[in-house]
Amino acid sequence: MPPKVKFQKEEIIEAALNVVRRKGIDGLTAREVAAELSASTRPIFTYYPSMDDLKRDVYEAAKRIHGDYIRAGLRAKIPFLGVGMQYLAFAREEQALYRLLYLTKPDGVTGGAEESLRMSQELVRASIMEIYNVDAHTADCYYRDLWLVVFSFATMIVTDECPFTDAQMQAILTEMSLAVCKAYKEIPGLPTGDYDRDAIFTELVKRPKP
Repeated sequence: MPPKVKFQKEEIIEAALNVVRRKGIDGLTAREVAAELSASTRPIFTYYPSMDDLKRDVYEAAKRIHGDYIRAGLRAKIPFLGVGMQYLAFAREEQALYRLLYLTKPDGVTGGAEESLRMSQELVRASIMEIYNVDAHTADCYYRDLWLVVFSFATMIVTDECPFTDAQMQAILTEMSLAVCKAYKEIPGLPTGDYDRDAIFTELVKRPKP
């Protein structure tokens, strides 16, 4: 009779997440997970034929944790701003998991920055359309532009290169929000790329300083 399995699969994944939080994905080994569980490596390989299989489940678990942050942002008064600030909170509070999802993802997994953008775009589209009185395509373009700023901030946070406070980052996001909204409202064809860039820049630089 085979030995009784002491741990559930979910407990092994949680232990592996804790290892990744301390040591990164490259430090995720059967020995480290076993130490986290105070057990031998046998329970791990009862569920996982290889460590690559466990890494894929850890990646999916990290995506779910990130999703919890995004859902918290959606409950904010301005949902798309809440999502952006929660994205930054995830980068600050779960730096190792952010690196796993967006900077060092394992082979054979689906996800990454593009998937994150598409997923959050779908979640905030309706609120942007309502607040700014724009169509769906313009709302997606607007959010994409702000998301790229947030992604830059988050990457600076996890690489310890971010000189900005939360208040400063929120102020920059507000500036970008106003600028992008004004541009999309006042430049016909901008969201679809159907505009005369040279003519618009020429007219803008001729204006006197404010």
